[in-house]
Amino acid sequence: MGLKLKHWILIFAISPVFSQVQLEVNPPENIRSIVFKGETEDQFPIVKLGESIYLEFDDLLANEQDYYYKILHCDYDWTRSDLLKSQYLIGIDNQRIIDYENSYTTLQPYSNYRLSIPNENVRLRVSGNYVLEIYNQSGDLQFSRRFVVYQDLVQVAATVKRVRDFRYFDQKQSVHFTINSAGYPLVNPKKEVKVAILQNYHWPTAIYNLPPQFTIGTELVYRYDKETSFFGGNEFLNFDTKDLRAPTAAISRIEFEDVYQHYLFPNQYRNDVPYTYFPDINGDFVIRTLQGTDMAREAEYTDVHFSLPYTEELGLDEVYIYGKFNNYELEDINRMQYNEANGNMEAVIRLKQGFYNYKFVTRKDSGLVNLNLVCGNFHFTENNYTVLVYYRNFGDLYDSIIGIGTANSREISN
Repeated sequence: MGLKLKHWILIFAISPVFSQVQLEVNPPENIRSIVFKGETEDQFPIVKLGESIYLEFDDLLANEQDYYYKILHCDYDWTRSDLLKSQYLIGIDNQRIIDYENSYTTLQPYSNYRLSIPNENVRLRVSGNYVLEIYNQSGDLQFSRRFVVYQDLVQVAATVKRVRDFRYFDQKQSVHFTINSAGYPLVNPKKEVKVAILQNYHWPTAIYNLPPQFTIGTELVYRYDKETSFFGGNEFLNFDTKDLRAPTAAISRIEFEDVYQHYLFPNQYRNDVPYTYFPDINGDFVIRTLQGTDMAREAEYTDVHFSLPYTEELGLDEVYIYGKFNNYELEDINRMQYNEANGNMEAVIRLKQGFYNYKFVTRKDSGLVNLNLVCGNFHFTENNYTVLVYYRNFGDLYDSIIGIGTANSREISN
């Protein structure tokens, strides 16, 4: 076989690996309570180049096994970029996580692992989309999480409007924004600038591939209606288990088996009742306990019991409990089962003490997911929106992120 032919075979063998979209991978059942954030409390790191990101997770096997981390750089569409590691990292990844401790006086033993980047081994060199991967000592991928690194090179001003489509006037929210490039040369913005719009840092519903509608001086203007619209959804439900032995407004009773059992009051359908505002944290969760001072090592794991009355509206749809606590994945661990004895859909999930947001979503046999069948859609709902601005100049090997903008629907207008 000639050298040239071998060369092409090698290219074709490698290409699919780098062109594959880097989806987030959820962990096995022994890894829980993944906290991943930047320098704010929001559990999706969007950080300026040079700022820190922080990862924490528990291993319920509690055997102090070794875990390693790798960092991947991705393009706008979350495929691997053409950069070599030396072009986006200063230092070396694939290092062992050395900051870990075992839980202290807890009924459910676990090992708590912590990682910060940058650290003494590695720093990030460029902006863009990144994926953090965690491997076990056998080299098996355990889980991965996306994060975003940006530079403040352009200014982004965003607002939230009610949609003009009367079919969804009371259900959707539309994001309008402008990008002011004053002081930063954009050579061919209609081709080289790309944007992504996120609602509550939720990638499955993100909006991509929108060119600017027009330019005014140094401003790129995006005043779309339906193209930048999102269903408003509803405020997330919540419960708080920071006190192991005290029922709350959401917890009906507490029992004890091998760990504490927290039974939530049965939830109700909110898709046909008027919208009611109550504060939430947009699907997120916060680890906290009143039974100790070290939240990472002294918080207990408890079994939380969820229930939702079955109605014909659900039909044969699968019903899941949905939130940042499991990275918005639809898995067996958070799928509800029908209880013939009481006519409820039920699920039990072991969760670390804390304050949790959640909602119910449904999935049909076809795979179609409905995020708001149970909870409803309202244009009043408080949602946080993020606009990411990507730029690739002629000759560049990767998509950089040159600015971000944020808006909240509390200030929605017509």
